[in-house]
Amino acid sequence: MWAVASVLRVERKEAAAASPEIPPFEAVYDTYFPYIWRSVQRLGVPASHADDAVQEVFIVVHRKLLQFEGRSTLKTWLYGIAVRVARIHRLRYARSTRLHEVAPDRIRAPDAAQPDERAANAEAARLVHALLAGLDDDQREAFVLAELEQLAAPEIAEALGVKLNTVYSRLRLARAAFAEAAARHRARDGWRTR
Repeated sequence: MWAVASVLRVERKEAAAASPEIPPFEAVYDTYFPYIWRSVQRLGVPASHADDAVQEVFIVVHRKLLQFEGRSTLKTWLYGIAVRVARIHRLRYARSTRLHEVAPDRIRAPDAAQPDERAANAEAARLVHALLAGLDDDQREAFVLAELEQLAAPEIAEALGVKLNTVYSRLRLARAAFAEAAARHRARDGWRTR
């Protein structure tokens, strides 16, 4: 009996050593709340519903945090949860309401910025969100992770649960569509100023 208990203790120690260091939920929440809030909006959740989506993300995180295996970074794991929650919210609210633009008061410029700089930053953020809304969901998810969150393609593949070549394909298509939409906007804007 003593030998079995001894073996079980050793196995538990080895399992604990192999598992990643999981921070407490409060630390995860405090550290990643701004990141998740930005991410759900960039993934197409209307600003008026972003708080609900973020809350749902952290409910899932609270339930599953102890199951985090460390096969990816914590940030990538959280983003994968945010992607799934954002998809549900987009589908749920697209039926009942039209998509809203990001409210200017929800976009914050650095405190040192002058009012005209804050207005320009808010307008640029609205434009980026409008251009992102023009991408299909799969392309937008890959584009946001690569261009705005600066994740590498293998991390994106893991976060989205797709093959690496799929990520490269989605990024290529998203970058082309984003550039084309930006060029149309510049042409339209240039036409109005003449």
